Amino acid sequence: MTSLGLDTTLFSRGSTRQRCSLFGKSRSCHAKPIDSIFRASAAPSLVKAPSTEHPGVSFPILVNGCTGRMGRAVADAAVCAGLQLVPVTFSNSEKPNRTLQVGNVEIMIHGPSERENVLSSIYNEYPNVIVVDYTVPDAVNGNAELYCKLGVPFVMGTTGGDREFLYKTVRDSNVYAVISPQMGKQVVAFLAAMELMAEQFPGAFSGYSLQVMESHQAGKRDTSGTAKAVISCFQKLGVSFDVNKIKMIRDPKKQLEMVGVPEEHLEGHAFHMYHLTSPDDTVSFEFQHNVCGRSIYAEGTIDAAIFLSKKIKSKTDKRRIFDMVDVLREGNMR
Repeated sequence: MTSLGLDTTLFSRGSTRQRCSLFGKSRSCHAKPIDSIFRASAAPSLVKAPSTEHPGVSFPILVNGCTGRMGRAVADAAVCAGLQLVPVTFSNSEKPNRTLQVGNVEIMIHGPSERENVLSSIYNEYPNVIVVDYTVPDAVNGNAELYCKLGVPFVMGTTGGDREFLYKTVRDSNVYAVISPQMGKQVVAFLAAMELMAEQFPGAFSGYSLQVMESHQAGKRDTSGTAKAVISCFQKLGVSFDVNKIKMIRDPKKQLEMVGVPEEHLEGHAFHMYHLTSPDDTVSFEFQHNVCGRSIYAEGTIDAAIFLSKKIKSKTDKRRIFDMVDVLREGNMR
């Protein structure tokens, strides 16, 4: 009898180990946390933080969704990378009437009805601006349509929405974009390896049963796009699995007691576990990747924006739509 386990956790310090019951059986799990104005008549001035990290790389970046934790993390990462942070963001609230501070940049928050006029004016004033979108699933398609209507290149980090319509919108507009449901570079590398395995060895896991657990902060409304992508690979490998059977954990108490999420990361984490079992229960495989905090996604998003800026400037690639695998293959990540 052979039993194999593959643990692809993405962090290594401050690990904890405890017993948990995720799939109706007692088993070990690992939790290893990572140490994470616009006025009607004029566009805002841009603020650039000094940096030598990317000599020669500097462009305006507008983060749509700074009011959320992920958008805020990207804005912080943009300033640290020495990019020019446009002091404007958008909110789902019609009259937010407030600002927020990112480093020494004061960002004005605008409501939905102002989006087109504000973004149009910024793009006219700063034609090399790149928008990063971390909003909500329901806003994905509407936001993409606006970016494409104005011709603004963008990085779409928001999950959900009608993805097929999203790609069609971008293709029809010929706008440059990086679209990925997963911006964590190491997780993307894992996904690419899974896709390669599925392509090279179709049916290798025929007959195996699959159990999937994904745990995210309570505010994440949709099922993990990463989990769906990994499941798709397993299906190509011969595993029959209904995505509706994914065990989604959003209850903080269960995340602490069952999953082993550190308490300080309950509001920002992504724990995934995939358990495969042979038809006779003599062989099992386990794939796991756990992320605490948002820095892995924020840094990957900045790499994607830098990648996109270079593609636009070079004009050597006929393609206009990219994903994080393209960013990885470029090999210029920080």
